[in-house]
Amino acid sequence: MIDTALRTVWWEDQACHLIDQTQLPTAFTVVRCEQVEAVAHAIRSMQVRGAPAIGVTAAYGMALAAQQSDANTSVALLADLRQAQALLNATRPTAINLAWATDRMLTLAQQHAASTPAALRDLLLAEAERIRDEDEAMCRAIGRHGAALLRERHNVLTHCNAGGLATAAYGTALAPIRTAFAAGTPLHVYVDETRPFLQGARLTAWELQQAGIPLTLITDSMAGHFMQRGQIDCIIVGADRIAANGDVANKIGTYTLAVLAQAHAIPLYVAAPTSTIDLNTSDGSAIPIEERAAAEVTQLAGQQLAPAGVMAAHPAFDVTPHRLISAIITEQGLVQPPFASGLAQAVAQAEQARQR
Repeated sequence: MIDTALRTVWWEDQACHLIDQTQLPTAFTVVRCEQVEAVAHAIRSMQVRGAPAIGVTAAYGMALAAQQSDANTSVALLADLRQAQALLNATRPTAINLAWATDRMLTLAQQHAASTPAALRDLLLAEAERIRDEDEAMCRAIGRHGAALLRERHNVLTHCNAGGLATAAYGTALAPIRTAFAAGTPLHVYVDETRPFLQGARLTAWELQQAGIPLTLITDSMAGHFMQRGQIDCIIVGADRIAANGDVANKIGTYTLAVLAQAHAIPLYVAAPTSTIDLNTSDGSAIPIEERAAAEVTQLAGQQLAPAGVMAAHPAFDVTPHRLISAIITEQGLVQPPFASGLAQAVAQAEQARQR
């Protein structure tokens, strides 16, 4: 199993460090971010990606902004934090974990506005570390709750990367797989390559290989073929934002898998921490969909794939309607359809646990 000490993002020596996921699997490189602008670049360029990991990184970005600020009053420091939040929130609009984390950091600072700037800096760094620790704990709980779903469903399809690299550690969609496999459940994972950024081929395949979990890498267009032949028992994906009614925004191609799964009577499970649930967004139609550069579609690792000048679309996410989802696995347990009340309850339980 992949070493759980292998952190995706962490604080060390007065800086935010993260694994450069654009270099995997051919090179393992660590990026050191000493300014909030460097954190924003790391998120925007997808050196760090995955909704929970982005949230943790943004929290460290806010702590870094406080550390680097030369403000000598709390009022001035709060102004710098608001600027840092605006910079970070603008990097990637779909994953709600990012805004959730920066809001939490700014709210803490506002609640302690009477403190000295030095005390605020210490509080913010401690809060960022708490968010990181909570993320790993949530992922491990998702693994425990979701593992039971795999007792009789041993052939699992996953899309994109929702493993340890997409979180502080351990993963969301891969958490039930890791937990079940460690308990002795015989599993085989089909990994969609996930064009155009190849998170499945580059990252999920690498994680599963490191963990010793059997896998087969397939192109995105092969998923229906394997479902038709009875070789897929269930699908587990992560999420970047879950609306109040259970609609889920996830990596582009997830909706296609959901439609195929319904056609073949295969359950589709979504694994995500409660920080991914956005109760302020009523349904999926209100979720902003990030549009990335067309060059990421027309080129691959600098190699031109399409005719020069061709127009290409690149929505990074799509929305899967809640009616196509069998269950949502959170750290608070399984949320079953209809989702609205269960999601609200899970968020409330998570907030209560955080206050204890």
